[in-house]
Amino acid sequence: MGFGFQYHTKANSMIKPAEMTTLSQVIEKLRMKRQDNEFLLTTDGFTIGNGKFFQAHELKIIKTFRFEGESDPSDSSILYLMEGNDGTIGYSVDAYGAFSNHDDVDYNGFIVKIPVEERDEQFIFAD
Repeated sequence: MGFGFQYHTKANSMIKPAEMTTLSQVIEKLRMKRQDNEFLLTTDGFTIGNGKFFQAHELKIIKTFRFEGESDPSDSSILYLMEGNDGTIGYSVDAYGAFSNHDDVDYNGFIVKIPVEERDEQFIFAD
């Protein structure tokens, strides 16, 4: 089952790059850049599992990728690429709306508090 790839800029224009069309392709590209830290939300904030916790004001969302399931709405997800105030770059993945996979914490409430500073994909994935 494939995912349609879309992301939105601040002007809400939609762009469909040919290179990365699935969630796994984006994560693989991040892995190759050593930016594949997965931010997990706990009651203490986002962490990549190293003992450090980030509050919303210590993070910024630098790119948002949306994936829409072709045949099943439960396959729709969003990847937030984030940077911590210490330079740590990583991501957090969530399913859309009713299919959210973060029942134990207020994920949506936390995410909306993180400032957005969109970066061009070419700068994020540049060699």
